[in-house]
Amino acid sequence: MNDNAPSISAPGNLALTPIASTDRVFHWPEHASLWFSLGVGLLVIQVGAYLVPAVGTRDAMLAILLGSLAGSGLLAWTAKIGCDSGLSSAGLMHATYGSLFARLPVLLNVVQLIGWTTFELVIMRDGTLAISQHTLGLNLHGKVGWAVTTLLWGGLLTILMAGSMLTLVRRFVASYGLPLVIASLVWLTWQFAGKLHTNGFAAFWARSGDGSMGMLSALDLVIAMPVSWLPLVADYARHGHGGKSALGGTWLGYTIANVWCYALGVLVASVAHPGDDMVGALLLAQGGLIALSLILIDEIDNAYGDVYSGSVSAHSLKPSWSIRHWSVLLALLCTALALVLPMHSLEPFLLTLSSVFVPLYGVILGRLGFGKRPVPASSSRRIDVTAAALWLAGIATYQATAAWAPQWGSALPTLALTFALAWLTRPKQA
Repeated sequence: MNDNAPSISAPGNLALTPIASTDRVFHWPEHASLWFSLGVGLLVIQVGAYLVPAVGTRDAMLAILLGSLAGSGLLAWTAKIGCDSGLSSAGLMHATYGSLFARLPVLLNVVQLIGWTTFELVIMRDGTLAISQHTLGLNLHGKVGWAVTTLLWGGLLTILMAGSMLTLVRRFVASYGLPLVIASLVWLTWQFAGKLHTNGFAAFWARSGDGSMGMLSALDLVIAMPVSWLPLVADYARHGHGGKSALGGTWLGYTIANVWCYALGVLVASVAHPGDDMVGALLLAQGGLIALSLILIDEIDNAYGDVYSGSVSAHSLKPSWSIRHWSVLLALLCTALALVLPMHSLEPFLLTLSSVFVPLYGVILGRLGFGKRPVPASSSRRIDVTAAALWLAGIATYQATAAWAPQWGSALPTLALTFALAWLTRPKQA
């Protein structure tokens, strides 16, 4: 079965058309395994380490649990909407904002996904270089080493993009990738929990924070990861058999992964020596090389998820190019960008760009989250002025709270405001 587009000259816009029943092949296990796998990543573990010592251990763990449940719940809710409607993320944007205005957020989504894919390639490259230096004594941080490792990961990504997304999820991720990643997380958790027990669990659990981050800000940091996947989830959930299985599988899979990786980050940061980087700390654990290598390999599916969703969105803008052709092109582009751009210095820009999607999906959930039938993409409605205004107001709210009231967080207030206003102003169901 070919889940990607027909030939390059084939008519029709597959991104804006409900998925055919023959392509609805994902059941609960596929949703759960896909989103567990996408929820695991070296970046997530690193972000988890930022919680301590900013907040106390108990507050950090509470924020991880509550933030993961809330953020993954929003992700799962969007997955249900995508599955019930059969529409891609671009299709949901068209249904909410109108066929003309929706091109703006769709284009921004393509740009951010190119950026995050490039950043993923840089993470995989840096992890590979660190493994080579720590274990083999090879210093490959020169231009040649950077180029070889970047091209290695970029080439693998491009090869994967030329294949079938459905086959990758159903056969590789669920059958082979997931057990290996779980085994790696279990092993690393066991190793660092053992070190923590040696140092004294009571002192770890009772440790207070230094006050540099409030509880709401900690929640914001945890919610950031699942919310960052909101512009992608419908592209996969639309291939599901039913909305309930998409909701349940996505929520459970991502919640477990997010809680586990954030908590592991807290564990590692609590027992590592001051000044140790995350990769170095993981490598120093017994068996850390194998476990870290498997997590690093799993990072490729994050890059795959970004590129596939970006190609679906790009196809919605230029349907004469198939999703598969867009996938290969974007993978090659991201590889080239990873070779030349200083991605670590561009991370704040990517986080700022990602912030526009929090209010974007607050409006989408408020409009479509209660069973309202999406307006077809072929509708003559080109701009929903109210929805567009709410989104732009939401962006302003997000930036204002981040600048003037960071202790309250940004994601939760913005989501609540845009969701409530979108629900109150929703058009009457025809």
